[in-house]
Amino acid sequence: MSLVQFPQAARGPTAVVAGLPRTPQSIDETGLPLTFLVELVAKSMFQLGLTRLTDLSQHLCLAATVTETICQFMRRESLLEIMRRGQNDSDVQYELTLAGRARAGEWLVRNSYAGAAPVPLADYAQQVAEQSVTKQHIAARHVRAAFADLVLPPVLVDQLGTAVNSGRPVLLFGPAGSGKTFVAERLQRLLGSAVAIPHAIYVQGEVIRVFDAQCHRAVAAPTAHGTLDTRVRPDSRWMLCERPVVISGGELTLEMLDLSFDARSGFYEAPPHFKANNGLFIVDDLGRQIVSPRALMNRWIVPMERRHDHLMLRNGGKFTIPFDMVLVFSTNLEPAQLDDAAFLRRLGHKIAVDAVSPDEYRRIFEGACAAEGIAFDATVFAMLVNRYHGGSGRPLLACYPRDLLHLIRSHADYLEQAPALSPEFFDWAWNTYFAADRAAGAISSMQ
Repeated sequence: MSLVQFPQAARGPTAVVAGLPRTPQSIDETGLPLTFLVELVAKSMFQLGLTRLTDLSQHLCLAATVTETICQFMRRESLLEIMRRGQNDSDVQYELTLAGRARAGEWLVRNSYAGAAPVPLADYAQQVAEQSVTKQHIAARHVRAAFADLVLPPVLVDQLGTAVNSGRPVLLFGPAGSGKTFVAERLQRLLGSAVAIPHAIYVQGEVIRVFDAQCHRAVAAPTAHGTLDTRVRPDSRWMLCERPVVISGGELTLEMLDLSFDARSGFYEAPPHFKANNGLFIVDDLGRQIVSPRALMNRWIVPMERRHDHLMLRNGGKFTIPFDMVLVFSTNLEPAQLDDAAFLRRLGHKIAVDAVSPDEYRRIFEGACAAEGIAFDATVFAMLVNRYHGGSGRPLLACYPRDLLHLIRSHADYLEQAPALSPEFFDWAWNTYFAADRAAGAISSMQ
């Protein structure tokens, strides 16, 4: 599979060249059966109505020469007819015949997918391998530059960089509020270049939709070499996107890791780890899912080891997909509490995200003040550390400054006053934020 190369500006720590496959010039080069393409064209025209060849080609993300070949076959089969010819060969308008509309209606009942032409599974697997997340090389200077604007301990930054560089699964553990999710999401900064993501893939006669706007952020791809030659244009069945970041929390179930078939539409939706290929998959709050950590770990032991996964179609057909991602687990549990030696062995990196130092806490606090538009006051900050944290024994967790200052601003707005770090405002915010803990302590003392 040949690629059209686009030089990409360095978005993260590495600057690499992203590639999109070249647009197929014939039906054979699409890797799709003619019968499938005929159904796809008919269903699209059933929805679009009278359609120009160029518009149909853009809708299907196929070259006009390929689309025209399909249409010529359909004319011979009396499924569509030419309604208008323009001044050139591409300025042609087609419409389904009565027989074509009848057949298209039947095909839509079985499978209503009428979008961009999918790519074959083999082509998808090859593309994932060529842009594998494990092929990146991340140096310490790149990582430190990527996290320069964040308040993170230098030791933690180096641990994160090493983990992403290895491509092996990562376990971030620590108390609630220490910033594990924040840190995990920022790992995207280390993922580097853009990658090619298909709209959908074709497997054993079925369509599986892959591109998801919630997971994939498209980036502009320049026209190859500024040429009009379609032979060197990129295949628009693929989209150039930032490396995906998929986050699953407490809603994650084992069923979500299988193909999702919509009986009404007649096609499949790729599971979240499928959409995360070549990127980052974060399992947040491990231990809070409906599925037990042990069951989730058992589901992924083989994919983590062999870097591929097996999925099943509703007709029982099985196929293999790449499992190419940086898999990150975030949990409040200690690693020993997971109680699965085989799983822990496969976690290449176990990284503690804990309380920060007083100096780091101050820098986080100052940043939160700037974000909320509240003037920093060193005296009130000293009171926060010595009186509130010191008196209660609460650790200096990264989440507290932002949460407390947001409460102060909200309360000041309610009172129609200017927000400030006054002792009164701060005392109200602290007591409000930790009211549940105080109530629990009072109940405990009464028992």
